[in-house]
Amino acid sequence: METRLVVGCGSVGYDLVSALADRPGTVSVLEESERRVERLREEGVAATHVESLDAATLAEHADGVDTVVVAGDDPRENYRRASVASEAVPDAMLFAFAGLEPDTAVLERLRDLTDTLVEPGAATADFLGRRIGDEGLQTRKLRQAFWEVEEPLAIVAHDNPDPDAIASAVALQRIAAVLGVEAEVCYYGRISHQENRAFVNLLEFDLTRLEPDADLDRFGGFALVDHSRPGVNDQLPEDTPVDIVIDHHPPRAPVDARFVDLRSNVGATSTLLVQYLDQFGITIEEDVATGLLFGIRIDTNDFSREVSTADFEAAATVVRAADMGALDRIESPSISGDTFETIARAIGNRHRRGPVLTSCVGELNDRDALAQAADRLLNLEGVQATVVYGIIDGVIYVSGRARGTDLDLGETLRSAFDQIGSAGGHADMAGAQIPVTDTALDPASDGADAAGAVETADADGRPDERADGEAGSADGAELAGDLEEFVAERFFEALRERPPGERTGLLLGGPFATEDAGW
Repeated sequence: METRLVVGCGSVGYDLVSALADRPGTVSVLEESERRVERLREEGVAATHVESLDAATLAEHADGVDTVVVAGDDPRENYRRASVASEAVPDAMLFAFAGLEPDTAVLERLRDLTDTLVEPGAATADFLGRRIGDEGLQTRKLRQAFWEVEEPLAIVAHDNPDPDAIASAVALQRIAAVLGVEAEVCYYGRISHQENRAFVNLLEFDLTRLEPDADLDRFGGFALVDHSRPGVNDQLPEDTPVDIVIDHHPPRAPVDARFVDLRSNVGATSTLLVQYLDQFGITIEEDVATGLLFGIRIDTNDFSREVSTADFEAAATVVRAADMGALDRIESPSISGDTFETIARAIGNRHRRGPVLTSCVGELNDRDALAQAADRLLNLEGVQATVVYGIIDGVIYVSGRARGTDLDLGETLRSAFDQIGSAGGHADMAGAQIPVTDTALDPASDGADAAGAVETADADGRPDERADGEAGSADGAELAGDLEEFVAERFFEALRERPPGERTGLLLGGPFATEDAGW
């Protein structure tokens, strides 16, 4: 439980204390004015009258305090009190209100002395309250983690990163730079989706692609964004010590790091980074603002999927600085001929069972085309879920989409393919990958002898590219029939095993029902 000590209580400080009284944790006040102390006590606030706010007095009353807030109205007195607090309680987070009409010299001294300085133009109880509430405590812990990390810090996005992961990593790098920590944004895999390539190129983000055999000893520390464990959806060794983790996905296993922020109640990791930039008082530059806005939009499907109030607030914060023209260009990139051909095959090869549509595209060159095909097929009238799959270099890739249903697609794909590969994602956007073996293509197999993939699927439903085991020797033409039967039947079997509430309205008819199949 956080303990806060307010030193001096002017007009802004009084409103602040009233707001903090309703928050978790404790708040107490030291004040030289007996009249103000009486007024605070009448409001139920633990206020103490002191003759002088000197170092000895603060040390006497500040044992175990997490945060010290200087909130008087006189700028010079606030500077004196802040100086005393930094000496008396050096381990506490120090916040200060600049006071009413501070001069430039006082402002500069307070900026150098405090962790966060609130100037008169921004001095509202809500503004300051956000900074010394739970969010402020997390910010303090993150700052400490940065200062303790060995340099350079590798900020690692998940494999084949999407805009949310990329933008979050770049934003965290900017925070590191402000704190004087050298950091590098890294990823394994490829950025192959045309929107994602346009995103990185137009915003000129400097990213480092790591090869599987990359020398990691050159990094002093590691931070993970948009995923939470080394060796799970990235190609880091599983025993890599991690310093910082920021993610919006619920973990499937314990997460071990110096600093951990896992909040599944927001729709994008970019939302969390907007909050941290705000907490640190960092001006959000145009490229970062544009990236974070796009990351939020993509992961919430333009604020229609798993969206929270925090996502809207974060978007409102960055939209003022974002380059909307660049966003338009990112969202309208040229599409390769291979992608069009994959989408065409998905349309031509579709099979439907009531509102569930599956399609096998056979051999393909770009796995991101599967996600685009799954999105396009979801626009067909009466379709509530789509599963599109194909094969690249001996690995079967699956991309699923759902809407207008209670089905948890991520868990369904995990049930179907986790024993023989890897799968995961959201309830309405998920993916899987299965390395091809002779056993894997046997629908009767329980997968015991199949080669298992190393990682889980990406947050956006695009699984990563790394898998253990040797690929089968059959070519795409020979596999086409077996592949379709194997993937579709395994998916529908898992679908039948979902809770009845998820299957409401979904018809699980005979194998490979046609467009005209009835309910």
